[in-house]
Amino acid sequence: MPLDRATLASSGRSVDSSSLSFPSSDPPSEYSWVEEYQRSYPRWKSLRDSFQLPIQVTTSRVNQFDAARLDVEMSAMLKEQLVKVFSLMKPGFLFQYEPELDAFLEFLIWRFSIWVDKPTPGNALMNLRYRDERAVPVGGKAVRTGLEGPGLSVSQKIWYCLTTVGGQYLWSRVQSFSAFRRWGDSEQRSLARQSWLLLQRIEGLYKAASFCNLLIFLYSGRYRSIIERVLRARLVYGNPNMNRAVSFEYMNRQLVWNEFSEMLLLLLPLLNSSSVKRFLLPFSKNKSSDSSGNDAACPICQSNPTIPFLALPCQHRYCYYCLRTRCAAASSYHCARCNAVVVAIQRHGSSETKPSNLGDIRESSN
Repeated sequence: MPLDRATLASSGRSVDSSSLSFPSSDPPSEYSWVEEYQRSYPRWKSLRDSFQLPIQVTTSRVNQFDAARLDVEMSAMLKEQLVKVFSLMKPGFLFQYEPELDAFLEFLIWRFSIWVDKPTPGNALMNLRYRDERAVPVGGKAVRTGLEGPGLSVSQKIWYCLTTVGGQYLWSRVQSFSAFRRWGDSEQRSLARQSWLLLQRIEGLYKAASFCNLLIFLYSGRYRSIIERVLRARLVYGNPNMNRAVSFEYMNRQLVWNEFSEMLLLLLPLLNSSSVKRFLLPFSKNKSSDSSGNDAACPICQSNPTIPFLALPCQHRYCYYCLRTRCAAASSYHCARCNAVVVAIQRHGSSETKPSNLGDIRESSN
């Protein structure tokens, strides 16, 4: 039911203004906004850090593989020097203790590198270090390049030693013991045969897991081995402003020289030295001086002939055995001094002796 304006006006006048009461409050202080900012900033910072992604850091895969290879080479060098110490002892003395020797060297490298928060020799050359990926800071003032983060914890270092040093030693010992006991023979009892099959399956599973880890590593660039992936020990650059410390110029020269030497070892047995000399003889500048100066010596063995023979028709003097073997081996022998075709040989100083034809020499040799 609608009310008219007079009724509303009368009801409004009947309300006493004194009956209305408003809450009284003091105005905010001058620094109240500072207090509110200090109270809400930690919550805003935690909210910002929760949505902040870590800086993506890409470590060169080649550097990581090179570091592993350099560590292997360093261990081999130390082993070689240690073996030389026992070189005067009984032969084969260190062969039966080779797993212990390898484990001892690996333990020394671990003790003076990873245990004291230092990189291994290969990692140091590649400017790499291990970082605990579980404790990587996400953001803040401490994060500038993405390479920040603590090193490995004590538990990670101990497990790394047990898996790399102890694991490899135990596996090599078990393999040598099983091979010596011939667990893989079919004539062995069932327990030894089953143990051998179990070792083979474990080895196969480990190789398959290593291959899968390699594929993941090539894709992501993290954790080059299964042990590093399980321990969350990642290789990152130790210094973001350091260039690659290894120069491969010497390695490239060494590879080229090795390939060239292998090619020479393959081709030199196929070449005939006398044919090469005959080919290069026309291009020699001192051909006349050499032939005149060393005319008394045999051009093949470079010594004075005990039984001198002449090559006809050029009349150059040879040893009998040198000239005869060359003429019997080649279908057409050329003189080593003048490159003329030798058709017969004759004893030096006996003009009455009939020259021997090359055909008769080959028939007599056959």
